[in-house]
Amino acid sequence: MPAEDPFAGVPPEPGCAKLNPIMTMSGITRVFGGLKAVDVEHLEIQRGAITGLIGPNGAGKTTLFNLLTGFDRPNSGTWTFEGRPLNRLAAHRVARRGVVRTFQLTKALAKMTVLDNMRLGATGQTGESFFGALFTRWGRQERAVTEKAWELLVRFRLDAKADDLAGSLSGGQRKLLEMARALMMDPTVVMLDEPMAGVNPALTQTLLGHVKSLRDDDMTVLFVEHDMDVIRDISDWVVVMAQGSVIAEGPPEALSSNKAVVDAYLGVHHDRALEFDADGNPVGETAELVTEMESVERGPDTARDGRS
Repeated sequence: MPAEDPFAGVPPEPGCAKLNPIMTMSGITRVFGGLKAVDVEHLEIQRGAITGLIGPNGAGKTTLFNLLTGFDRPNSGTWTFEGRPLNRLAAHRVARRGVVRTFQLTKALAKMTVLDNMRLGATGQTGESFFGALFTRWGRQERAVTEKAWELLVRFRLDAKADDLAGSLSGGQRKLLEMARALMMDPTVVMLDEPMAGVNPALTQTLLGHVKSLRDDDMTVLFVEHDMDVIRDISDWVVVMAQGSVIAEGPPEALSSNKAVVDAYLGVHHDRALEFDADGNPVGETAELVTEMESVERGPDTARDGRS
């Protein structure tokens, strides 16, 4: 974390105001059928920090990423980047504003070389248009793009793979390639969706170092991760989601003592002792819990009148 703590004095509670937010979200909902996958009342992302987004499977983390980056549309809500609204923009326009993302499953173009994958990440290439290719000196720009791509490949230790097909890379190397390609756009915010998933331990520390270097380069990082050791290692602040909503926020070291977080991961009955009689039948609070669960399984109507 920077020398001056950007979260000094920020209360560790859901929806808390940050000292210098770069992204602000309000009233975002996304419903699939009858399931409300995302229901975020208010959330702010601190500028220049690494914010971890965690929660059990199905909490809505990736769906929220999709909404913020234009890959999906919400049922309601607004969000801003640098004070400007993003909620009506397509994904490519969001990226051009300076908000880029990676994916759980890497999106490298397998039948193109690693270097060509990198060059595709650059924006504003005049040679991409018909008239630009005919009437502009795109060769100079192409050389500049290639030089920048090489610099990033060296930084991510992929320069030896530059002429290899992207499809030949290992899972960890593809993660590195996707992160490096995102930087071709000179982003302000980098959103990483499970950057460590499927990566062998030998590359994990390398990836962690690169994530930290993004903050050192004055970028803001928002990332989804399940590994709590990773969360504690690199996060300045952590946002916890469950059932689509933000249930907790705070520094990573405070998570283990947060009841809402523990309940979300282990269930609200995790601290009850299970009691059984000599015949194996539940007794006491255990019997009450079993009755409660059976009522939920039968449905509200049968639970009320006692019918099975």
